[in-house]
Formats: sequence, structure tokens, C-alpha cells
Amino acid sequence: MTTTNAAMTGEEIVQLTRKHTLFEWSAQSAVDPIPVATAKGVYFYTPEGKRFIDFNSQLMCVNIGHGDERVISAIQEQAAKLAYANPFMATEVRARLGAKLAELTPGDIDAFFFTNGGAEANENAIRIARLFSGRHKIGARYRGYHGGTAGSLTLTGDPRRWAAEPGIPGVFRIPDYYHGIQKGSDTAEDVLARTEEVLELEGAKTVAAIIVESVVGTNGILIPPDGYMEGLRALCDKHGILLIADEVMAGFGRTGEWFAIDHWKVVPDLITMAKGLTSAYVQLGAVGMRRHIADHFDKNVFYGGLTYNSHPLACAAALATISVYEEDNLIENARRMGIVMRGLLEDLENHHQSVGATRNIGLFGIVELIRNRTTREPMAPFNSTSPEMQALGKFFRQEGLYTFVRWNTFFTNPPLCITEDEMREAFAIIDRGLELTDQAVG
Repeated sequence: MTTTNAAMTGEEIVQLTRKHTLFEWSAQSAVDPIPVATAKGVYFYTPEGKRFIDFNSQLMCVNIGHGDERVISAIQEQAAKLAYANPFMATEVRARLGAKLAELTPGDIDAFFFTNGGAEANENAIRIARLFSGRHKIGARYRGYHGGTAGSLTLTGDPRRWAAEPGIPGVFRIPDYYHGIQKGSDTAEDVLARTEEVLELEGAKTVAAIIVESVVGTNGILIPPDGYMEGLRALCDKHGILLIADEVMAGFGRTGEWFAIDHWKVVPDLITMAKGLTSAYVQLGAVGMRRHIADHFDKNVFYGGLTYNSHPLACAAALATISVYEEDNLIENARRMGIVMRGLLEDLENHHQSVGATRNIGLFGIVELIRNRTTREPMAPFNSTSPEMQALGKFFRQEGLYTFVRWNTFFTNPPLCITEDEMREAFAIIDRGLELTDQAVG
């Protein structure tokens, strides 16, 4: 195949992409990508014009929706004025973004180190915690995902970690507050008691930080039980441990607050972000830290650096994206549409035998499927799939609904600009698709 300046067909795009690039987390022979040409609002389109409802905001990141001219213009204007300055220099967009984030983040978090994305934000968060505390251990949960680089993948508890082990030293596991549809949920008191026991066994004085997703993302949209985040904050304070809130996926309105941890009025010591920070129009992540942690580096060297730290185009995109959240009241819309989503999810539970559980907080949602109402056996095993889940995913694709179908679950994470009519359009497709999985219920 030769390439020209002429527009390529979807088939040509897929063929050439598969030949010369690798797709993530996949055996390449099993990859069947959707060719994407354009996108606007909650929809994207193939080169041939097939429309998909983007019900996953791509990777839970295009929070403001696709193709917003205000962000595109900001990127264009910044590129024309100053496309790059190295991170030892200061730019207006870097200054303005830092000040704006200080207004939005919880408590006295008001200093930021900018990265290329969420994984690097978490890498630098644990580095900052170790440098500040003089301790080396980091607690993390099994049902957590923190990124694909060496340190963040060790922090990750799910099976994506396995191939990268042994990973970095010093990471240990603290208890999760949810064990799946078969075992139900734990109380906050139970989980916190077991967490303190683990800290005792690990030696709390050796622990620099505990990192948690404020609301767990790809491992199940797991919402903390009442009292958990407050109790974890108190436990960290008791032992002089820093609390890191990973808001890479849950931040920037996804849950109906600027940051998910705001639901519990808890101030973490460090907060990580990416994805919704720029709505993925340009790559950018950040670590926010409380003032006393930032002050530590006044006279102590911060051992970290990235060529694209504080990239002007990314900072401009972030400032424009934050303006869109504010101008269009998208945080409030996520809260309002989250109530609509709750009702639609409950309708699925009431009408489909294969629906074992649903959860959402704002526009962060998931459906868990089962094949037996008594035993509550998942529709697919842990870290695997099944013919029924594959058939459901195929149906969604045929009908123009894009979302993640993972193990025995699928996600409901649309852009925050979604309307009620668009939401109902998506759930109508889901409703029809679940007729396939209902047939497998015994």
C-alpha cells in the first residue's frame, strides 16, 4: 500500500495502522479497531460516515465533548504565539493555569507539577511523597488502576500489572472496600480496621503514602462507602502518612463535583489529574500538593523533570477547557444527568435478568452482568470474556454505541455535555442489547 494526500477509507486506515503500529493491552491479531475520521459533541464518525454515540468519552477523558471550537481556537492561538518553551522558563499560560487550579482543588492544595498524563502524574506523586517524608513504602489497592509506566503499573492492582512484575520496590496492598457482585460490599469500619492492621504489619513509620482512586474507575466504578474517605484521611493523619487522591479519571466533573473527593469534603495531601484537565484535546497531567509539601522544595531539590512539563499548547488547552466547564455549567449538568442515568440504570435492573448490579455517581457508571440470579455468577470470569459478552460488544458496535465492554461489565461514561435525549438514545440501544445476555441466564 502507498499513501497519498487523498483521504483514506476506513479499511485503509485500519490496515496501515495495524501494519505499522501497536495497540495497547492486546494481542495484535485480536485487535479490530474502529476507524475514526471526525467527531462533534457526543458523537464520532468513521470515514464512511457511520455515527457512534461516544458513551465512554473515549477513555473517560473527553469530558466537554468533541470538537469544541473554544478549545480548538485556544490551541491555535497559542501555537501561533508560542508553541514551546522549555520547563525551566515561565510562560503566561503556565502561570494562569497554576493559579486557576489552585482555585479549584480542595483545601490548601495550590502548587502543581505538570506532566504528560496521568501515569506520570502518579509516578511523580509517589516520588514527591518519598522525598518529602523520607519514607519509602506506598500502599495501594488491588481494585485500582494508576497507569502504564513502571511505578504507576506497580501501584495498579488489576491484572495489567502482572506482566510488569516484580515492578518497583516498596509497594504493598491495602484492603479494598468491594469484592464483587457475589460477595457484596464491606462497611467502612471493617475496611479501615483491616487497613490499620496492614499498616501495623508493614510498619506505619515506613509508609510514605497511600494512593487511592477517589472513585475506582476501570475496576468497577466503585464508590466509597459512607465514612471511608474520612476514615482513611484520619488513619493517614494518625500515622503521618500522606494521602494521594488519584483523580485522573474521576476528576473534572465526571462525578458531579470538580473532583470526586469533594463529595466527602476530604483534603488529600497530593492530588493527581489528567484526562478531563484538557478533555484530552492535548496531553497534560498534573500533581497538586498542599502548601507545606510545596514549601519543602524551597531548599530541597525536587528530583523530577520532563521535556514537555508545562507545555504551552497543553496549558492553553487546559485553561480553555476549564472555561468551557464553567461557561456551560457542565459540572451541574453531570450532576443532573447523573440522576437521569440512575433512573435508566434502575430500569435495566428491573427489566433484564442478566443485570446483576448497576452503579453510578454523576456520569460515571457501570453495569455488571450475571448468568445466574441465585449464585450471581458473573457473565464472564475475572480477567476474561465470554461468548455472551463478545456478542453484546458486537451488538453495541453494530448499533453505533461505543463503550468499554470489560469482563462481565460495560461502562456508561458519556461526555458531560450530554442531553437527556442523547442519554435515552444510548440506553435504548443498551436495552435491546441486553436481550442477548438475558438468554444466557439460568
